Amino acid sequence: MIELEDVPELIDPVMVAAFEGWNDAGDAASSAVSHLDEIWDGKVFAALDAEDYYDFQVNRPTVWMDEGVRRITWPTTRLSVVRVTEPKTRDIVLIRGIEPSMRWRSFCQELLGFAHELGVEMVVILGALLGDTPHTRPVPVSGVTSDAELAQSLDLEESKYEGPTGIVGVLQEACAHAGIPAVTFWAAVPHYVAQPPNPKATLALLNRLEDLLDLRIPLGELPDDSRAWQLGVDQLAAEDSEVAEYVQQLEEAKDTAELPEASGDAIAREFERYLKRRDNQPPRHPGE
Repeated sequence: MIELEDVPELIDPVMVAAFEGWNDAGDAASSAVSHLDEIWDGKVFAALDAEDYYDFQVNRPTVWMDEGVRRITWPTTRLSVVRVTEPKTRDIVLIRGIEPSMRWRSFCQELLGFAHELGVEMVVILGALLGDTPHTRPVPVSGVTSDAELAQSLDLEESKYEGPTGIVGVLQEACAHAGIPAVTFWAAVPHYVAQPPNPKATLALLNRLEDLLDLRIPLGELPDDSRAWQLGVDQLAAEDSEVAEYVQQLEEAKDTAELPEASGDAIAREFERYLKRRDNQPPRHPGE
């Protein structure tokens, strides 16, 4: 039973989801949704029943003290809503959770039930995977969809992946069967530095989300954290000659593969992004 009495009527709502676990290398995707929830002061309005979907021996509850009283937080998936006002007003429903241990089809149907009741126009799923990509280059982010028309209109890849999948892939297909437009963005995280956090990959996912939804996301300290992360990995790589050599091989392979694009469309897109961000900045006072 879905209870939404506390949720006001939403404006052009979009659902953005990420799940900790197999689909979340470096915690990049879940950190992106957490960032959105924090900067826009998300209001939680629903949580799925943890006992329906989680094995507590795999995802254990945590005990904490609240003013001298012991409390338990159960692993689950929560839904919150944020209202964005720049450059236009619209609402975003955020899904933050852990990849479920069981009953994946029921899990997806429950989330899509919320999407239907809230009038969600599109579902955007964020994920991150380990890849042969150097940490010194821009984070590759691929956008895929199961909707041929959406792939054409948004210049995305139509998903042709075959093989093991996680809850991100299952939810993508559930959206397709339900007739809800859905896009998945995957950030590639260097496999030799897979431990979280990875603010550079989180930043890359948020940039793609900005472009897709035509909105401005306050990034806070993420750009500084991203640069600090890269410098830290640089130092670690410099201390190990084998790792440094491997990173150099990845850089050469990456640069060679992307050389034609780097001289054309990629540069144009980055310049367009720069102009858009500059136009959205508040005017500076003389002398600043």
